[in-house]
Amino acid sequence: MKIRSYELFQVPPRWLFLKIETDEGIVGWGEPVIEGRAATVKACVEELMEYLIGKDPLRIEDHWNMMYRSGFYRGGPIIMSAIAGIDQALWDIKGKYFNAPVYQLLGGACRDSIKVYSWIGGDRPSDVGEAAKRVVDVGFTAVKMNGTEELQYIDSYEKIDQVLERIAAVREAAGQYVGIGIDFHGRVHKPMAKILAKELEQFRPMFIEEPVLAENNEALKEIAQHTSIPIATGERMFSRWDFKSVLSDGYVDIIQPDVSHAGGITECKKIATMAEAYDVALAPHCPLGPIALAACLQVDATAHNAFIQEQSLGIHYNQGSDLLDYIVDKSVFEYKDGYVSIPQGPGLGIEINEEFVRKQAEVSHNWKNPVWRHKDGSIAEW
Repeated sequence: MKIRSYELFQVPPRWLFLKIETDEGIVGWGEPVIEGRAATVKACVEELMEYLIGKDPLRIEDHWNMMYRSGFYRGGPIIMSAIAGIDQALWDIKGKYFNAPVYQLLGGACRDSIKVYSWIGGDRPSDVGEAAKRVVDVGFTAVKMNGTEELQYIDSYEKIDQVLERIAAVREAAGQYVGIGIDFHGRVHKPMAKILAKELEQFRPMFIEEPVLAENNEALKEIAQHTSIPIATGERMFSRWDFKSVLSDGYVDIIQPDVSHAGGITECKKIATMAEAYDVALAPHCPLGPIALAACLQVDATAHNAFIQEQSLGIHYNQGSDLLDYIVDKSVFEYKDGYVSIPQGPGLGIEINEEFVRKQAEVSHNWKNPVWRHKDGSIAEW
């Protein structure tokens, strides 16, 4: 079996899908994208696929190493996201070839389902109490929200109090034991992160996420000394080498690699295993489409330290197009009592509605994240 051809589809709301076809007619799908840089990742996929045409798609480990190691410059969000989508598609092909879900080829499942959480607060969170009550009422047992708007390096206690008011509203609406993930989104610098981490303890959050940007991970040591709340990070880290120091330093409790950004299924399985050796939990990042979610669930099935999965159904980014629109059997991602079952079909376990994908690719998108500025005119972290 040889790789014969590939196609790329830039589809709303902000995704890029990859279809790889073999000479035996087996097709695999992947989702290589960086939010806001879809066209850039697309160009990188096209460059990498030049090496793969005519090759055996089953040699995934070799292809991964070729894509990563044969380039003098390696790593980073664009290259690793391109590799990730190709890797997902190759695993989809391999699973279909052997008529087995990917997790069976990775050693088999250690769980039948995994807890999922629902987003309740967008870029400038408001009415989060009401949103929390709505998702809890339909069965979710965990929620996540952006905790803050933009914050300066040193900012006012008024903004701290606004954050506390929002989290208090969520805790009151959701109840005492619903998990609350609070995403700092890299918007918070170390001085204010220390204050927030301490002040938020009263609400017993499930975790605080990206209390500082990944390039400032050395600050996690000091932040961890100010709180007992579990600290999560990793969505802007792209390989096992990026995770080495944050794991060995011992100040992170949850890692969140993105299976569409951090080298795909092949790499994220290795990252998950590294984290398990440090007694660190896994909660893959996934505010993306159905292919990315299916790939995450295949990794979750085999990772003992996976405890919760992000998913994008109904997220604020998906207005107009949602992940269920692109798959044939929408029951694959049926959430029950706050959990989703691991897909059992061959490959990634989903069937893509190719006709709809092609239709939406004609619409396409040019999604970009907003540009925020502080009151003084300086650029703020989004």
